Amino acid sequence: MSAEWRTRCEAEWTLHGAPMPDSLDWKRVYEAKPFGRNLLKNPAPHGLSKDTPPPEPELPEVPTRGPPRFQPDGDFSGWTTSVEVLPYDTTGIPAGAVVCELPQYSWFSMEQVVDLKAEGLWEKLLDEFQPEIVIQDWYEESQVHESIYQLNVKLLGADKSTVISEHAVSPTEDLRTYSHTWKEVSHVFSGYGPGVRYVHFLHRLKNNFMVEFYPTLFTGSSVIVRPVKTSS
Repeated sequence: MSAEWRTRCEAEWTLHGAPMPDSLDWKRVYEAKPFGRNLLKNPAPHGLSKDTPPPEPELPEVPTRGPPRFQPDGDFSGWTTSVEVLPYDTTGIPAGAVVCELPQYSWFSMEQVVDLKAEGLWEKLLDEFQPEIVIQDWYEESQVHESIYQLNVKLLGADKSTVISEHAVSPTEDLRTYSHTWKEVSHVFSGYGPGVRYVHFLHRLKNNFMVEFYPTLFTGSSVIVRPVKTSS
């Protein structure tokens, strides 16, 4: 029976040439469906889709002067979150000038660690076959600042600290134009070497508070494992 499940896994996921030990519970592997699905939990905490333009900021008729906010609304279950409030930027303000309001920026960080073995993958596959690990994310072109998004993804060893491969990106925005769209960030890990057991996904988005709160939103974060198809 186990051999039948192994054959099904091999055929459906194009694993020809991949190590497929007899010792594995292939029915459990098949039911886990480790390939082709998003391994991140709660990939859209704001309830938004990349297929719909991000909402325009809602400006109240009368500004509310409540306490400052530094993180957006959302259901962030599944994520570990943190906030870094940045000091006021007084660059370019002449000495002695009186300034009534200055924007205050904050980074809102969200991270997850994906346990690849717990998701149905196995050691010999990760070490020898090394399937592709595809990262994708979408962030809002919020015009909050020229630097509003950072991504850092690490492939980690069994100790959860040894970095086997890493990808980081910190794009710069062009504030001269305003299109207010979703911007895609993606990367494919391949040929990363043996020992990978975890994926650490971390992204940071910048928010702005000056009388009102102006966030930078995101959606569609994903970590997907896909087999490398062998040439015939």
